[in-house]
Amino acid sequence: MQSPHDPVHLAVDLGASSGRVLAGRVLDSGIELEELHRFSNGGIHLGRRLVWNLLGQWEHICDGLARAADHYGKRIVSVGADTWGVDYVLLDRNDDMVGPCFHYRDQRNRGMIDRALERMSRDDIFRVTGLQFMELNTAYQLLAMRLEESPLLDIAERFLMVPDFLHWQLTGEKVNEFTNASTTQLLDVQSGTWSGEVLRALELPESIFSTPVQPGTALGPLLEQVRDRTRLHADVQVILPASHDTGSAVLAVPAGSFAQKQPDWCYISCGTWSLLGAELASPVLNEACQQFNFTNEGGVGGSVRLLKNIAGLWILQQCREQWKREGHDWSWDQLIAMAEPAATMVSVIDSDAEGFVAPSNMPAAIAEYCRHTGQPVPQSAGEIVRCALESLALRYRLTLGYLEQVVGHPFKTIHMVGGGVQNRMLCQFTADACARPVVAGPVEATALGNVMMQAIGTGRLNSIDDARALVRSARDIVYYEPTSGDRWDEGLAKLKQLL
Repeated sequence: MQSPHDPVHLAVDLGASSGRVLAGRVLDSGIELEELHRFSNGGIHLGRRLVWNLLGQWEHICDGLARAADHYGKRIVSVGADTWGVDYVLLDRNDDMVGPCFHYRDQRNRGMIDRALERMSRDDIFRVTGLQFMELNTAYQLLAMRLEESPLLDIAERFLMVPDFLHWQLTGEKVNEFTNASTTQLLDVQSGTWSGEVLRALELPESIFSTPVQPGTALGPLLEQVRDRTRLHADVQVILPASHDTGSAVLAVPAGSFAQKQPDWCYISCGTWSLLGAELASPVLNEACQQFNFTNEGGVGGSVRLLKNIAGLWILQQCREQWKREGHDWSWDQLIAMAEPAATMVSVIDSDAEGFVAPSNMPAAIAEYCRHTGQPVPQSAGEIVRCALESLALRYRLTLGYLEQVVGHPFKTIHMVGGGVQNRMLCQFTADACARPVVAGPVEATALGNVMMQAIGTGRLNSIDDARALVRSARDIVYYEPTSGDRWDEGLAKLKQLL
């Protein structure tokens, strides 16, 4: 039963397109979330660079924390922040920021994997880090700085991931949280510590990295200046969540088991990016894992998130933005309704193709891709939406097949979490394409996982299993059963021809 005295945990959830501050309460019946503040986020151009306005986001976060203080007062017991991975801040010896926080889509990263492989072989990098090779990885961002002879790297004294920066702003403590550190391709996948072998090969200073700290760790109270700005009381503790947003989202998967050797379920964390993978007890470093470019990222409680990054809803989000610029402010429900009568499997796109990374006009990029590959060009918005969603579901099916080869056993159920599960067409397409039942929800998986880890860290919850049991009782869990049809086999054959 809800009580006016229930302790409140504040989740700062900063994503690539928006940020939020939410209040979470752990009740006997489940975990209750309330969004208190929302603000936009995105890359901005600083000269020839693409960067994040991280200081502006910090001000928005403080505004949200102040609203929480006004609403909940002394009931607030903790706060923690999660963000995307790979991006970072450098501090000098005076704790001043060294340059901007570069965006992972900045063009300086191009070609950096090849440059890294001149210094250390692909096999050796994978053996040490167990990570997927992507140019946006922190390792290649830092290598770009080194090869540009950037003075910023030479005067840096401390390396902080984006959520580490936020926690430093809150407490003054400079720590590297484990799950986000595991996205850098600089961490030793076996020991969970920074790899001197990789750092030396890339000529990166080992001294700027601190020993990774596990989720659930209490960093301490808020700085006085933060309390003055936000009106939060002195007893509020900062508790590290799984600060990589996918780590928090996977924690909130309503599965009945945790970190097994052979789990019968896999997950898709679905948002701007989709991350398809499995929660395992130990890393997988076999040939198939490297061949299919899977990644072993750190999870909570010593678990490993074996997963692969997929473009996700980025393509549709960018289509919608383009249509807005053209005067068509369609809602997501309207776009789905427009897609339903469109012909099925007319054209298939590779959602991970280079042309979809950052085009100025996404619908035009889809049209050009279809022309270039000899397929019919979708004309209406509904046809484009259906093409994009069917293609994404096919990419899920292809990646699921790869995952099963990597782990050596099949998965019975797919758990979809995150904002993308509100797209009922995508959920049904995923069940149909993969021929597996889909359990969709919770929508707010990342924020829930953030609150869950704070509750575990403060002793409100005893274990991950207890926390997941509460998530399973949530009302927003929806089940999708697969329907038969040869069109998905035909679509998969089309996709494979494009690769």
